[in-house]
Amino acid sequence: MDMITLIVGGACLLYYALIAVYAGADVNFGWFWIALGCAFLVVHFASRSPVRVIRIGAGALLCILAAGLLILAVQSAQVIAGMSQKDTGGTDHVIVLGAEVKGTRPSRSLLMRLQKAEEYAKENPDTTLILSGGQGSGEDISEAQCMYEYLTTRGIPGERLILEGRSTNTRENLRFSDELTGCSTSRCGILSNSFHICRALLLARKAGYSDPVGIPARSDPVLQVHLVVREAAALTVGKLRGEF
Repeated sequence: MDMITLIVGGACLLYYALIAVYAGADVNFGWFWIALGCAFLVVHFASRSPVRVIRIGAGALLCILAAGLLILAVQSAQVIAGMSQKDTGGTDHVIVLGAEVKGTRPSRSLLMRLQKAEEYAKENPDTTLILSGGQGSGEDISEAQCMYEYLTTRGIPGERLILEGRSTNTRENLRFSDELTGCSTSRCGILSNSFHICRALLLARKAGYSDPVGIPARSDPVLQVHLVVREAAALTVGKLRGEF
């Protein structure tokens, strides 16, 4: 156990270094890997202390870490199940959830969603796409407008696209899209990166969507573990708050 805590602690810190180099030191939720790594290292060194109270504290901290990781593992299983959903087609509307825009260009996450949206639109010519996302800090245009420009330049007719440019989170994406179109009353696709599908569908059902269908786009392979764990944490917090 002594070596395991050292190895796990070091691995967490090394993983943070990897994603920081890849996506930036301020990567969302990156602090988790630093905190987890440091906690395991504290357990490792404290468990070797000659002071009995410190060793007992190390054992208690290890139990807390184990319980927390077990909860995350259960929630991660739900996230992964959402990632494996199959695109069945046949939807009246598809809400394409927005993601970060860098100036006027889509971020990596948004680009993957748009590639899937283009593919889906061409395979399902009767489906209307709702492009949902407002304009945030560092964005020169709204996420909805960025998505519109990307899709129209790739042959998707503008009349098949509805822009929802007010929302700032997934809950608002769903609510404002329904206000525009009434999409919650029919078979409605929710398109996002694969790691996000589980939580998006839970929020859609909570918002009153009668038949939401997950349409998973690709996720960044380098950040995949990080994104799954981040979503699992968001699921845990959301359930504690009664959001689902």
